[in-house]
Amino acid sequence: MSARHKYLKTLFTNKSEGNLPQLIIAENENLQSKFVVQKILELREEGIPLEEISVLFRSSFLSFDLEIELAKSNIPFRKFGGFKFIETAHVKDMIAYLRVLENPRDVVAWNRILLIIDGVGPRSAEKIIEDILHRRADKANFWKDYNRYPQSVRELFELLKSISTDKLPPAEKASRIITYYHPMMKKKFDDHTKRKKDLEMFEQIAERYKDVGSFLTDLVLEPPNESIADIEPVGSDDEYLTLSTIHSAKGLEWHSVFIVYALDGRFPTMYAANNVEELEEERRLMYVACTRAKEYLFITYPINIYDRESGTILTKPSRFLEGLNEKLLEPWVVDEEG
Repeated sequence: MSARHKYLKTLFTNKSEGNLPQLIIAENENLQSKFVVQKILELREEGIPLEEISVLFRSSFLSFDLEIELAKSNIPFRKFGGFKFIETAHVKDMIAYLRVLENPRDVVAWNRILLIIDGVGPRSAEKIIEDILHRRADKANFWKDYNRYPQSVRELFELLKSISTDKLPPAEKASRIITYYHPMMKKKFDDHTKRKKDLEMFEQIAERYKDVGSFLTDLVLEPPNESIADIEPVGSDDEYLTLSTIHSAKGLEWHSVFIVYALDGRFPTMYAANNVEELEEERRLMYVACTRAKEYLFITYPINIYDRESGTILTKPSRFLEGLNEKLLEPWVVDEEG
């Protein structure tokens, strides 16, 4: 992890022994998340409080898959350096489109997606929703006879009709919704480029589901705010895991630290890899991340990740880990059988 510009430092430790950092190679993104969750539960069983454990990542969207798995395992967490996955407005919009597909009479979801459309205000949305509730009795014929709606609303109905079949997998439905939604997102949000990365992750997560219903169920799971069922000791109601961007973790330390997505193209980012100054900043961030751990350090990365922006498949560990042998870093492989 040598830097381009070297500064003379004398590093030392008062610890005479300790555990080697572990490098975890996961077969895919979801297995990476499941490994982290399982290891957190093991650490918790060993008596390490959740507030002494953190998961660090380069960019906020890289925790989205993990957030779903944490919620499914009833692990309370707080996130620093970005919003939780389902708290972001654009992800809420995506969920609303899917909710309408799953239940065409969902008034709240209809109201949300209608108000995104230019020229549709609260009064127009109310009239359309009233028409939906009174004229569209059965799901089989729900997506027919919408030509008297305004053109912009007809376009929405045409999209939903085209993807309403159960034969399309959730990822394909999400992809078509994102294509439709993207021009509106560009008008709605100044940081639409960043939000586009979030929606790419949304689509990637959808790929592991066979139906919209189960996908929505996992998306809307809320992690508990106070306890972990069956393993939380009395008197620790405020205990929570920390999820944080590395920038937000500067100056802090935890007993056990996970650094996720230590994957070339994710950390360092694709952009930084082609910029000397940016690459040096990424290197410093990796140093910051690794030095947040007092006892246990787990560095993880998934393989064969398709990056939609560049059109490439990411397979290599972060270049900052190059040259480290097994005496410094203990490698492990996590696959479906493991």
